[in-house]
Amino acid sequence: MEHDVNKTTLNNGIRIVSKKMPHVHSVSMGVWVNVGARDESSSESGLSHFIEHMIFKGTEKRTAFQIAKEFDSIGGQTNAFTSAENTCYHGKVLDSHLETMVDILSDIFLNSVFDEKEVENERAVIFQEIGMVEDSPDEYIHVLSGRNFWGDNSLGRSVLGTRENVAGFNSHTIKRFFHKLYQPERIVISAAGNLEHNRLLDLIGPVFESIRPGNSFPERITPQGRCRVNLHHRNLEQVHICLGTKSVSITDPRRYAYSLMNTIFGGNMSSRLFQEIREKRGLAYSVYSFISSYVDTGIFGVYAGVNPKNARKSTELILKEIARLNQTRVDPNELHDAKEHTKGSLMLASESNDNQMVRLAQNETHFGRYIPLEEIANNIESVTQDDIFDLAESLFQKRRFALTLLGPVTHKDDFNDILTI
Repeated sequence: MEHDVNKTTLNNGIRIVSKKMPHVHSVSMGVWVNVGARDESSSESGLSHFIEHMIFKGTEKRTAFQIAKEFDSIGGQTNAFTSAENTCYHGKVLDSHLETMVDILSDIFLNSVFDEKEVENERAVIFQEIGMVEDSPDEYIHVLSGRNFWGDNSLGRSVLGTRENVAGFNSHTIKRFFHKLYQPERIVISAAGNLEHNRLLDLIGPVFESIRPGNSFPERITPQGRCRVNLHHRNLEQVHICLGTKSVSITDPRRYAYSLMNTIFGGNMSSRLFQEIREKRGLAYSVYSFISSYVDTGIFGVYAGVNPKNARKSTELILKEIARLNQTRVDPNELHDAKEHTKGSLMLASESNDNQMVRLAQNETHFGRYIPLEEIANNIESVTQDDIFDLAESLFQKRRFALTLLGPVTHKDDFNDILTI
């Protein structure tokens, strides 16, 4: 139930939010830090991700093996991820093992030693991770596209950093960055499952209040985005296409219309893009649109993997479908179906305490409050055809798109005139 959400702010500014879900037998918990790849200078690029790895590599009282073993011995799961604006360390256990999970997550977050030997070992692992992405063209195209569109801004850099940077990081570098940016006012601890808020607070509060407030935090610079064509030649079976343009932020009031527009355009199997490119013409196996929203900006993008001889034709068809959004209002039935799809996905996801843990943290980070599902559903339902039309008109204008291609393409002139919708 929605009223089972509780929030407490510790004296140092750390926020603890929880949602009781008595019908489950587990607890999902995350320690979220509002720090990510866009908070790094060019020489620091990759540090947030490196810290994410190192957090699990030993504390003052646990070795890396002991951390893994203790979670495994209670049937628990633990992991972490780094994005442009956030780093999260999370775990999931049976409700009877909540205290053990809190103890381990608190220990690795507060007492990691960042041992130099472990840094050296993990450096090799991250090199492999970078190589794995580069060997996966359907993933790597998104890295290249971000670089092409955002340019030198930190949003244009890979979360993994560069090999050159990773090779130069050491224990001192990592500790300095960690203590400078992991400030309590940027930390949210969220938990969802069969738990009591006061019990969680008793376990977390005393240890996390030891973190002292910091002095400064680097300003996030909002990039403008660029309109340009960028080709990356590689001997592949397909050409991987990524098209992007600047869009709305994660807190923009138009975000509900934006989500529905994405669903209608290329967000599912009945979408315009999927039907036109794959079902009607058979040009691609994988084709979709996506949205990446940040605190101050965002990107609307389209991906497709096609036969090299169909690269230009496919790009033209994608742009034609985009142009149709700001020329004609969406059909009422399309809008109705998109609303039902979105609300259904939202409600189904809410049955997972993992998903609820994430929602708690994101709501708190971006809005400072929990947003009930009923409020979200009402906002989705209130979106009109005019809302989507007006949004498309404002976003999809001439010479605002960046086109990135990866594969057996060599002639830039074949695409230079294409970004004119």
